[in-house]
Formats: sequence, structure tokens, C-alpha cells
Amino acid sequence: MKKEFSVMPETFTEAYPGEFTGFSWMDFITAIPSPLFVVTTYKSNGKENACLQSWSTFVGDDGQFICIIGSVSKRGHLYQTLKETKCCVLNFPSRDIYDKCQKTVVYNNFDDDEITMAGLTSEKAKTVNAPRIAECFLNIECELLWEHEHFEGSRDVTVALRATHICMDSDHYDENKLGRYGKTGYMYNIHNPRNPETGEMIPECFGALEMYK
Repeated sequence: MKKEFSVMPETFTEAYPGEFTGFSWMDFITAIPSPLFVVTTYKSNGKENACLQSWSTFVGDDGQFICIIGSVSKRGHLYQTLKETKCCVLNFPSRDIYDKCQKTVVYNNFDDDEITMAGLTSEKAKTVNAPRIAECFLNIECELLWEHEHFEGSRDVTVALRATHICMDSDHYDENKLGRYGKTGYMYNIHNPRNPETGEMIPECFGALEMYK
């Protein structure tokens, strides 16, 4: 039986102060998964910046490969560095290094080398002025195309990036070895699914994609 929702269910309570300001309550009903990756840039002081990111999609258009990042906070280092350098690298981790990638959320001060302090290895990109994470199985080097507010005065923006170069581990593009999917491949953000009738919440977690034939 389908049910209709135009306003936030009364059963929903914030897991932390400001949760429903930072996110829509609709996000938690739909709980649509999105790939997890780390966006890396250089801050104006030359230090590494790393932002664990999701809510994004990838499309090919007229021979170009485009990443649409759905939500970048205007108040964060990622937005600032994208404005300054016009480029970044998208780094896709496998689950064995996820805990280290999560540490980039902790080590995010302006004077921090965020990749190195998280226990990961920084290496120079080939085509853009941004660092790559060596341990990630896929690195996509990108140039900034445009940004757009979600709505007038919104605190976040959507950005479009054009891929300029790809570096990928050969064991991951070989589906007979580690592959791109399953427990050794792409990770997906599953954002606090909630039951609108009971308010029951599943803690934030990540999942993998299983191929069906």
C-alpha cells in the first residue's frame, strides 16, 4: 500500500541539533543511495584538503564525462578551494580504507594536511593542480565547469565537473579479479533510512552494488 507524504511525519525527531536544517526529511524517507568518494584539492596555503562526499551522479555528454556533485557547502574548504583552483580529484575508496577516509572529517583544519594526517598517501595529479589519494582504486581528475545555488540564498550549491584524466587500478576494472562492484568495489552512502510511521532509524552506513544478469 502506498502512502502520501507532503509534510514531515510527526514521528521524526532530530538525531542531532540542526539535522533537518542540513538535510531534508524527505532524504530519510527515500534513503536513495549514492556513491561515496573523497574530493581532494589544495588549500591556498598549499595544504591538502579532503572532503568525504556523496549525493552525486556521473553522466557522459557529447564525448565529455561530467560529474554533478549535488551538494557542496558554501562554508567549507571544498567550496573555497574549488573557487580558487577550479579543479579537484575524485578518489574512490574500497571498504578496506574507508575508516581512514572517514578520518578526513576529523582532520579538517585549515593548516592540516588532511590526506596525510588520515593515514593515506598524497600524490600529484597528472592534469590538474590537486592531490590524489594513492590508495583509492579510482582517481578522476576534474576541472570545475559551473556552480549553481539550489535555490536563491541556499547555503549549498550544486557543481559540475569535467573529467580530464582517469587513473584506475587494473584489478578493479577486471571483473574477474577485484572488480568495480560487490564488497571490493564502489561504496554507496545509505543515509539514515527512517520508517515514517514509527520513526525507527537505521544508523548511517554504507553498502555495495550487486550485479544482476
